[in-house]
Amino acid sequence: MTILVTGSRGKVGRGVVARLHAAGLPVRAASAAPAELAVPDGVATAELRLDAPETFDAALDGVRQVFLYPEPSGIDAFVKSALAADVEHVVLLSSSSVLAPGAETDPLASPSLLVERALAASGLTSTFLRPDAFASNAFAWIHPISQGLPVELAYPGASLAPIHPDDIADIAVATLTGDLLRGRAATLTGAQALTFREQLAILSEATGRDIPLVDITHAEAEEQMARYMPAPMAASLLALQKEAAEGPAAIADTTGTLLGRPARTFRQWATENAAAFTGR
Repeated sequence: MTILVTGSRGKVGRGVVARLHAAGLPVRAASAAPAELAVPDGVATAELRLDAPETFDAALDGVRQVFLYPEPSGIDAFVKSALAADVEHVVLLSSSSVLAPGAETDPLASPSLLVERALAASGLTSTFLRPDAFASNAFAWIHPISQGLPVELAYPGASLAPIHPDDIADIAVATLTGDLLRGRAATLTGAQALTFREQLAILSEATGRDIPLVDITHAEAEEQMARYMPAPMAASLLALQKEAAEGPAAIADTTGTLLGRPARTFRQWATENAAAFTGR
C-alpha cells in the first residue's frame, strides 16, 4: 500500500516524504532526477517525469495513494496508468488561483486547473489542496536584502495570508493517512493577513537588517519581473497584487481549523530562513 510522492525535491514534497517515513508508512519519492533526491534512509525512489508516460508504470507499481504535483503535460496518460495500477486516492497540490475569473487562460492558474479537471473526470477519488500565498514566496526578496538594496514594489500594501510550507505538508499527510478532506477541495492559508510591508518588517527583525522599501509603478514592476519570468506570468502576478491591495486577505482553512493546532506563522518561517537572506 505504498504512497507515491511526486515533486519530492520541493519543500512540500520533501516534508510529505519525511512525515510518512517517520510514521512507518511505505513511501516512494518520485522525481525527474531521482539520483538528486535527498530522502531519509530506507525511502525508495523512482524516476517519474509527468511528460514522459513511459516512466509511469514502474513508479506506480504497488501504489495506492499519490501526492501529485500539478503538471498538466501527460496528465491524461498518468490518470490512465493510475487507474490501471489500482490507485485509490490522489491528493493534488493545486492552487487557490483556480478559483479566480479567467483561470482557464491564466498562466499561473491554468496548469492546476487542467490537472484538477482531468482528475475530476477520471473517477479517481481526488482531494484538491489549494494553498494561497506561500510564506516561501518571500525568497523572491533574497537578492536585494542580501545585497543591502531596497526592495522595490508596486503594491507594498498588498495583503496576503501566507501559509508555511510545513503546514501544507501536515495537511497533506493527514489527508493521505485518514479521512481529512478525502474527495474534497480546500483553500489553505496562514492564520494572519500581512501586507508586503508587514512581511518585510518581520524579515528585518529576523535578519537584524534594515530593509528599505521603495514604491515603484506598475509598469516599472512589470518590466523588472519580465527579466526573469515570462511576461504573461509577470502580468498575472501583478494583477493579483493589485487586487490584494484592495483590502485584508481572507483567511481560509488553516491547520487550526483542519488539524486543531495553531498555524505556523510568517514570523516563524522568517526566523527559520533568516540565513538565506544574510548569507550566514
